[in-house]
Amino acid sequence: MQVHLFVNNLVEWISEDGKNQIDRILWIDEGYEVAFLINIYEEKSLPRQVFINEIEACIKSSAAIIIKKDPWVLIVLEEELSSKDKILRDAAWRIISSIVTQEPPIYERNQRGSLVLKLIEDHNTTRSSSEVEGKLTKKTVYKYLKRYWQRGKNINALLPDYKNSGGKGKQKLAGDVKRGRPRKYANDPEIGIGVNVTEETKMTFRVAISQFYHTSEKRSLVAAYEKMIQEYYSEEDLSNYDDLHGSIAMQDRIPSLVQFKYWYDLEHGQNVEKKISTRIGKREYLQNYRPITGNSTAEVTGPGSRYQVDATVGDVYLVSSYNRKWIIGRPVIYVVIDVFSRMITGVYVGLEGPSWLGMMMALANMAMDKVEYCRQYGIDISEDDWPCHHLPDAILGDRGELISKNANIVTQNLNIKIENAAPFRPDWKGIVERRFRIINEKVKPFIPGAVDIDFNQRGGRDYRLDSKLDLDQFTQIIIRMILHHNNQHMLKDYPRTVEMIADEVLPIPAQLWKWGIIHCSGRLRTLDPDIIKLNLMPRGNATITEKGIKFKGIYYTCDRADKEMWLSNARAGSLSRAEKKLEVSYDPRKTDYIYIPAQDGRSFTQCILIAPDSKYKSHNFYDVGYLFAEEELQRQKSANRELPQTIDLNKEIEKIVDRAVDMTNAVQDPTMSKLARTSAIRDNRSIEKENRREEESFDLSPKEKDSSKILSKTDPDKSSSISPQPSLKPNYTDLLRAKREKNKRGKN
Repeated sequence: MQVHLFVNNLVEWISEDGKNQIDRILWIDEGYEVAFLINIYEEKSLPRQVFINEIEACIKSSAAIIIKKDPWVLIVLEEELSSKDKILRDAAWRIISSIVTQEPPIYERNQRGSLVLKLIEDHNTTRSSSEVEGKLTKKTVYKYLKRYWQRGKNINALLPDYKNSGGKGKQKLAGDVKRGRPRKYANDPEIGIGVNVTEETKMTFRVAISQFYHTSEKRSLVAAYEKMIQEYYSEEDLSNYDDLHGSIAMQDRIPSLVQFKYWYDLEHGQNVEKKISTRIGKREYLQNYRPITGNSTAEVTGPGSRYQVDATVGDVYLVSSYNRKWIIGRPVIYVVIDVFSRMITGVYVGLEGPSWLGMMMALANMAMDKVEYCRQYGIDISEDDWPCHHLPDAILGDRGELISKNANIVTQNLNIKIENAAPFRPDWKGIVERRFRIINEKVKPFIPGAVDIDFNQRGGRDYRLDSKLDLDQFTQIIIRMILHHNNQHMLKDYPRTVEMIADEVLPIPAQLWKWGIIHCSGRLRTLDPDIIKLNLMPRGNATITEKGIKFKGIYYTCDRADKEMWLSNARAGSLSRAEKKLEVSYDPRKTDYIYIPAQDGRSFTQCILIAPDSKYKSHNFYDVGYLFAEEELQRQKSANRELPQTIDLNKEIEKIVDRAVDMTNAVQDPTMSKLARTSAIRDNRSIEKENRREEESFDLSPKEKDSSKILSKTDPDKSSSISPQPSLKPNYTDLLRAKREKNKRGKN
């Protein structure tokens, strides 16, 4: 069994006493010989060096195993974090960010100490006296380092653990006692104890920031504070009497500069874009200050150093898998390529985009098990055919989806650096651009509905009418092309190194990838695929109903819904409007499941289709949505066609009712009492039943119809003029009536 280790792998060491230890791989050298590990639970644990062959030997002998479920991985939505959490997280990151990237010196005991001491010295030297953070200590630095390493080398690992404790999101009310740290010289009458910041004071701060700081005049924060005091505080507030006995000092009348800075950082500290763009302009911010900057000129050191990603619209029209008469347009293709090996590591074929949703699907596929992915489309492969399910160090885009705010999910939750090509420089992404051109060139000759160069020309053929493939079938073709590219395609002009030539490595992506894993490893990382998907999948609102959990017109259920009786409570009306709403994650490509993320950020509840909606299984939400829209259109058309027939039906019913009323009223005796009319219902029913039996009985012998019976039922006036024919059999109706009269007389 061949074992490949990657950064962020969790290794559990099996102990005979049952006290197993779990370590995280922090770093692997390029020669794939040495790794640094850290215990993910031990508070006093520090990185230690272990040889790769020792780890592999333990795994092969079952003395150690690789854990796929990371207990520290969080599903974090930036907008759901409190301001305090963000401030503490970012403050911790600012402290350690300069040294955690110095790998491997930061992991080595004889170098780590000097790096930490230098960091503390620089921080405390450059720290201004007005900063909120206190003096940096060695204990604090090591606390941040260990938390960052143990919890997945992710900036969100630095989030505080007390999010559920205390008065979350509540600020202390201003009272008579001065809040905050007491002033050192508060007893000096010229200094004073200061004032509390009230709601009125905070409103003044906000107005002053808007008027004097977030302006094109580019005042400093100190100048804005001084302008605020000048405009909003009176001369009496600013006076400082010579005779201070019994008087109030100026510092006890107005807020201090420290308080002004504190509240500014509290309300605006995390919105760097607003702080800069409101002062120097949005364009200047995007050009010179945005943290996601592009740089694709750095050398790649191995597989996973940098991926390139881009999208294109396929030159082919497709049909719906539900109804092949429906033309659904051209597909969007996203491709993720490893720069080092030219291996296609991720793909998305769908109708989303180019947009963040399409990009998200490609990134999720990048870290997905490709054997399972191909199996969904009826293609059986082995792990060696497409061994790509890792996270890279960096991803290069083209200032499209990866320059949006959604890219923060990738950088913060998945710890991937985002690089963007400069405007009008597609050559920076030449590898993936070239691959798109080859895909379109190979697809066109074989696929009906492919778009040719004369598509928009006058008299040109409308290729949309030639479309024959649905989305899944086109995806199968793209997968086949990717497998061919990865395993058989000989790259032209690939710059092989001296070592590659010596090892006789052909410039085929799969061979380059495998060679790089062995000789240039250290950049690829793994993460629980479910956590990656939950971080990347779009979210939507579902509703709990008596039929199930309704999402996009489809109904789902889950064990939690059964256990907590969601459906019964919805039918009984015991759920409020807020309780009926659920935020779910979903994969637009498959309707089979939706997911309810747990509040702890580390798990989820899977919801499955209910039995009546199983007809939507194995389809995508695009086709289902198209089906619903088509069904609604047909319902409206049918209602318009049905209305005249419904009116005609009502007219026929009214005619029959009117004729029946006339016939019945014609033979009614107005002198008969209600009791007389209703007392013989049972006898009348028996007589009617007996006559019906005689009329409805099967008689296959040829004979003429008795016209007297027909006339007697349709027109009683005409039937009276026809004399009855003698019957050869006894009249059972008369016999029955006579017998009942006799029984009545006997009882009386």
